[in-house]
Amino acid sequence: VQLQASGGGLVQAGGSLRLRCTASGSIFAINLMGWYRQPPGKQLELVAAITRDGVTNYADSMRDRFTISRDNGENTVYLQMYALKPEDTAVYYCAADRGVNIAGVGSGMGFWGEGTLVTVSS
Repeated sequence: VQLQASGGGLVQAGGSLRLRCTASGSIFAINLMGWYRQPPGKQLELVAAITRDGVTNYADSMRDRFTISRDNGENTVYLQMYALKPEDTAVYYCAADRGVNIAGVGSGMGFWGEGTLVTVSS
């Protein structure tokens, strides 16, 4: 499974960005897709995940400003980010998994893409 993320960049505080990630390759039975991020000097953390049926799981600190969505026909997952803050600055990683337990995605997924950098200036 290959995951190609795009949409990162530099944005001012209060602005919005939309990340996109498309899966290709052996994508049969991929159920979970999601986003993680790693701020500078910090650990990797879950942002949000979504099942093939549209069930979502968000990190508590991000659920009011971020929206995850998915286009199964295009094998693509999106992360719409609003009201961005400097502390949202991070490398954002797309991930996918064939598992069914969305509650367990905090520990990671089986397939990872290269990250896309989001920088929020104050």
